[in-house]
Parts: sequence; structure tokens; C-alpha cells
Amino acid sequence: MTCPLCGVRRARRACPAVGRDICPVCCGTKRLVEIPCPDSCGYLRAAQAHPPAVQARQRERDAQFIMPMVHQLTEQAYGLLLLLQQVIRRHRDRAIPSINDEDVAQATAALAATLETSARGIIYDHQPASLPAQRLLDDLRGAIGEVAKASGQASRVERDAATALRRIEKAARGARAALVPSDTAYLDLLGRLPKPTEDRRNPETSADSGGTTGPRTGGSRLVIP
Repeated sequence: MTCPLCGVRRARRACPAVGRDICPVCCGTKRLVEIPCPDSCGYLRAAQAHPPAVQARQRERDAQFIMPMVHQLTEQAYGLLLLLQQVIRRHRDRAIPSINDEDVAQATAALAATLETSARGIIYDHQPASLPAQRLLDDLRGAIGEVAKASGQASRVERDAATALRRIEKAARGARAALVPSDTAYLDLLGRLPKPTEDRRNPETSADSGGTTGPRTGGSRLVIP
């Protein structure tokens, strides 16, 4: 039987997502990209347990790049970092024209500067140079505003958000040299990260931690590849 996905190779693997047999090549290259593989798939579990060498090296590079980003962040700043990265990830999916790492760096730098000057009692709205960066900034500002409103601690949220934004800015500017020579190296990294669970998308729930502890690395709190 011919693979229903490529129409060329012989179908040899039972695919629970497609409901039919597919070829090993399509299984390997379209897994979790075009095929919504369920967790019960044996081929998916095997690939996650024993990834190809190139994927293992990519995960190691990603982890080494991410660790300095979250080092010594408070719980709330860490939660905001995860939230803002998800905002950037979603924005990229719908942005016209598309955004690149420089747009991310400009947007996060401008918004961080606005929050930092506000904390000093100065109201000044810093603006990025590009229109795509401005559109991203608007989405980031909206997300921070929602967290601040829900927490009832706007000044604290804005302070931690500025810290998170500066970490993202630094990552966006350094990803090309640290990961791959691409204008979207940081954005591509975000696409490889697992999506946070619901509690991570609500950083205000960590407000009672006192703001003195960094992100926990035990369990599933630290999201690395």
C-alpha cells in the first residue's frame, strides 16, 4: 500500500493520528509538524526517548542558550518571561509582514525602557524603529497590562516585566551567534520549546512567593528542550 501522505513510498507504519499506515519517512519528518501525533504513539515515544544525534545536539545548544535567560529570576519575572515568549510566538504566526529577531529586540527594548522610566516617575513612551516591532510591542504591552490588572500589584508586575523584557532583548540579539546564523534564530528557538501549562501562563499566581526565589528547576517548572 502506498503512503497516503507522500503518495510515493510504501506505507509501513500504523499512524493513529492519520488512521492509516504511512511510510517511515513521512512519519519521521512530519511528526508533530503536519501530523498531530497523540502521546500514545509508540513511534513518537521512541523518537523522544532516543532522538537522532542532530536533534540531541540542537536540544543541548538550546538548553545552554536558555539557562542564562532564566538565571536568578524571581518566580514572577520567570512567569512573565514565559508569558511574553508565548505572546511573541503567537504574534509571529499571524504577523504580516513577518517579524525577525531584530524586531523582537527593538520591541522588548523599547517597552522595557518605557517601564523602567515609569518606575522612576518619568512618563515617556519609547518607540521602536520598525512598524513590525511596534505591532509586537502593542501585544506585549497588552499582556503585561492584563497580568498587572489581575494581580493588583501593577508596579511590581511592571518591574518584573522590564526584567523579563531585557532578558528577551538580549536573547534576540545574541541568538544568531549562539545558535544558527539566521535572522530568526531566536524566534525559531521559541517554536521548538514546549508550550507552558496553564499555571505558567498566569504569572500573577506566583505573587505570594515574595519575589526572592528564582525559577524552580525541579519537576516541570523550567521549560527547556
